Amino acid sequence: MPKLILIKHAHSQMNPSLPPEQWELSEQGRKRCAALAARLSAHVPDLIFSSEERKASQTAELLAQQLNRPWQPAPGLQEHDRGNVPVMATKDFISAMAQVFRRPHERVLGRESADEALTRFERALSDLLDQHSDKDVAVVTHGTVIALFAAEHADVDPFLNWRQMGLPSFMVFERPAMRLVETVASVE
Repeated sequence: MPKLILIKHAHSQMNPSLPPEQWELSEQGRKRCAALAARLSAHVPDLIFSSEERKASQTAELLAQQLNRPWQPAPGLQEHDRGNVPVMATKDFISAMAQVFRRPHERVLGRESADEALTRFERALSDLLDQHSDKDVAVVTHGTVIALFAAEHADVDPFLNWRQMGLPSFMVFERPAMRLVETVASVE
């Protein structure tokens, strides 16, 4: 059965003068991409796609180099739209994200509700998977949309999953049923 591997990007360098979607990978994040490639050895994808956000595309590019696979960014795979939210203290951000997951129909943080983010993400993902139905596909993306997808398809608590995902981390699903077969919460 073909697989879908959803990968949370590696650690980025926070830069308060830029929106988070423009943050670059940190040196630690770059180093962890090699470890990520090693951990994916049991699930080497045929193709790698990524969010168009910089930290995700850099993770995908480094992963593709390590695995000698093609990659490309694709629209619609970006994080829950929080572009209008200033950088917050960690505890405040976590509390706000808890509300995003508790009230998925409402726009409680940012320009999208959790439901809107999931709908957008699933539409983009479906387009890619339809085009590559017989291939193992990896998608380097972001924690919130992965947590929402896993909750929808694998009965995983989205907030707890979001909190446990490291930078990077990944989840493997068998297609087309989207059965969760492996979760790697952190790659060191």
